[in-house]
Amino acid sequence: MATRAISPYAQLPNALTVFRLVLIPVFVVVLLGADEGRSVPAFVVFAVAGTTDQVDGWLARRWRVESAFGKVADPLADRLLIDSAVVLLFLADRLPWVALAAILARDVVLVAGYKLVVPRGYDLSVSGLGKLATWVLYASLGFMLLTGAGTSWPLWLFWAGLVLAVAAAALYVRAALRGVRT
Repeated sequence: MATRAISPYAQLPNALTVFRLVLIPVFVVVLLGADEGRSVPAFVVFAVAGTTDQVDGWLARRWRVESAFGKVADPLADRLLIDSAVVLLFLADRLPWVALAAILARDVVLVAGYKLVVPRGYDLSVSGLGKLATWVLYASLGFMLLTGAGTSWPLWLFWAGLVLAVAAAALYVRAALRGVRT
């Protein structure tokens, strides 16, 4: 049975989210210095940042300290980390323009949708499919950071993650429309 965390630990999930946000510019700077989008140091920063996503959510649920800040900042940090990796890998010619467009379009829809439905009282909770999509995208982007240009299997993993992400976004939109109508 989960117990409520005592005050010093209650903010740890949010602190991990803020840490992930702080790591994004570090990741960007390290990857900008990479050779054609391949960088073990950038991978390490990306992996640490991505791991905090799993840890902060797990702790918040386990300790029952989910917060309004965490519900907004956590998915925002995920989007910013993934989007920054996608943009930089596109600029390094590791991802095609359609991948960049699809990820950015999906995130614009999610952010715009969030701003429309939350003020109307609809609570957007992350789905299992959304979590799976995020982790497949994290894995594919991480593998791209470790492999050289021309390695195709991380790109195929990316496309699988993108399909999952679009499916999850469609389910969010459908649920939000139903929630707003009722």
